[in-house]
Amino acid sequence: MGGPAYDCLSNPLGAVRFSFGNSLSSGYDPTSSLGKDWGVADLFRHYFSDESAISQVPILDSSSIKWVQPNTLVRFRGMIQDMLGNEFYAGAYKDDSTWRTNKYSDVSQFPDASTSDMQVWERRLLYCVPVPGQNQWTECSSVELRNRFLDLTGQNREKRARVDEEMTDSMDSNTSEAGLNGSPFKKMKAGEGTSSASECQVPRTDGAPQSSLIPPATSTESLPCLVKIYDSPESDLKLNDVVEFLGVLTFDPNTVMDMDSPDDNPDDFSVAESVQMPSGKVPRLHCLVHRKLETQHFLHGSSLLTELKSPEMFKEMRGSLMKYLTGLLGNDHIAAELLLLHLLSKVHGRVDSVAVGKLSLNLTHLNKESMSIFGTQLRDALKSLLPFTQSIPLTIEYLNTASLGPKKDYGTNRLVPGVLQIADGTHLILDETELQPGTLNSVGVENANLLKNLLECQKVEYDFQYYKMEMATDAQMLIFSEGKSNIMPADMVLPFQPSQVNPLQVITPETAQAWRCYLATCKSLSHSIGQELQQVLENDLVAARQTDRSLGSQDLSRLLTMARMMSVSYGETTLSLEHWQMVLEIERLRKERLK
Repeated sequence: MGGPAYDCLSNPLGAVRFSFGNSLSSGYDPTSSLGKDWGVADLFRHYFSDESAISQVPILDSSSIKWVQPNTLVRFRGMIQDMLGNEFYAGAYKDDSTWRTNKYSDVSQFPDASTSDMQVWERRLLYCVPVPGQNQWTECSSVELRNRFLDLTGQNREKRARVDEEMTDSMDSNTSEAGLNGSPFKKMKAGEGTSSASECQVPRTDGAPQSSLIPPATSTESLPCLVKIYDSPESDLKLNDVVEFLGVLTFDPNTVMDMDSPDDNPDDFSVAESVQMPSGKVPRLHCLVHRKLETQHFLHGSSLLTELKSPEMFKEMRGSLMKYLTGLLGNDHIAAELLLLHLLSKVHGRVDSVAVGKLSLNLTHLNKESMSIFGTQLRDALKSLLPFTQSIPLTIEYLNTASLGPKKDYGTNRLVPGVLQIADGTHLILDETELQPGTLNSVGVENANLLKNLLECQKVEYDFQYYKMEMATDAQMLIFSEGKSNIMPADMVLPFQPSQVNPLQVITPETAQAWRCYLATCKSLSHSIGQELQQVLENDLVAARQTDRSLGSQDLSRLLTMARMMSVSYGETTLSLEHWQMVLEIERLRKERLK
């Protein structure tokens, strides 16, 4: 039996049409199917289970858009920022007596003479952006992906184009052999195709002016994407999900954006096309298959379940990370312990308005001077360890002017993003050390309430003009302040007591990757409390309540959350008496500092 009649990587539409022809011969009826999948997803689903296969597919970003070819297979990793409803399209038509399909393409082809046999199908539109606050280490090298893609597509052609040192020549030859409509690379100015400045998308959180339609935590170099979804239940994808879409790229190479030009904004929409997004500004991706992304999907080359196999390995990894965090925090061991528990926290359940599993931390006794040392180092360290991080300055000016909550603009029928429209698992640093006396205006009061609600309930209020809706989220929140924060009442408050300023420790890429793997693995572990220990916990909590009558249900819940985090930090899925006692001791030492 010969090879496939199509190349899924460079000609995915050929695969779609080939499989459509096969399905017709097997009894598939376009007139009654409503466009339901005829086997296309099965052709491409293997990419998500085969690391060598998925690594051959270019990631669509502000750099690769300059050289990737239209109508080829690409993947886009991003957050669903807006859901734009459904659109109808001419999905299938009869050419003489033969049925043909327009599925997974923008251009609808059908005979002009008669439309009686044309079938109108439906697809969903999702406006996606790079994940706000996504850190550089999560990104693949665009140069590496480009070379791998060009090499592979060249091998799959009868006459392989030699990849010259000149990128333009390579793209010209690949285009002519693939039978494509032209490369956007030829439209670029000299030198743009190899610009190292846009090899990775590095989100900016420096407060630079942003377009009102660009997510505030996203760089202006970030590339949005209009994803068209087929054959997927509406409940399968929701707002703010982080998803990897694999599909067919379509865009107009004659109007492709120049990401290096300050006059060419990716959200400068015209009214020429649907939802005011010309394809040269916002590329389309016709999704063949998709998967929701977790932290482990951003750990290049790591297998979580095989890297950390035993409690001894967890303990060793925990010890090395604790040593690093303690050094960053001026040898404040208690602060390092609480910080580690905080970094492992996540919402794993909800009871009424209570988000079970959250564990925010407020480090006090920090001022501008100490923040410039410890705060800066810790912020940089967290960027290197966590996939999504953002910093928010809690000043009167910022609160009075910032757009924190997303709002619906019915003029454009778009959801205008706010700073707090973030993906689950995002870590937020809130710096209150520069807060000066002042008066909050109505915007400031609203923003302060939004932040407090996020901290306490892990929900963000979305303003739809005629009504407001709370959206559940999962954000880790670390507050720096001089005294106990009144704006952000954290779960754990600890006066920061460094004993010295340590020299910066140089971390190898291998060590950083191991710590990322450790954190992601610990967060993914399930956890339970054995029957034999439940009575011990109950007795200890009753005794604690009798000693301190101010303890409420939230304090007791926090101790149980800390115990869970302590267990998983050692790779344990069941709470032990030793780890419970460790939590009680840390809590005792924390309270001593508060006196």
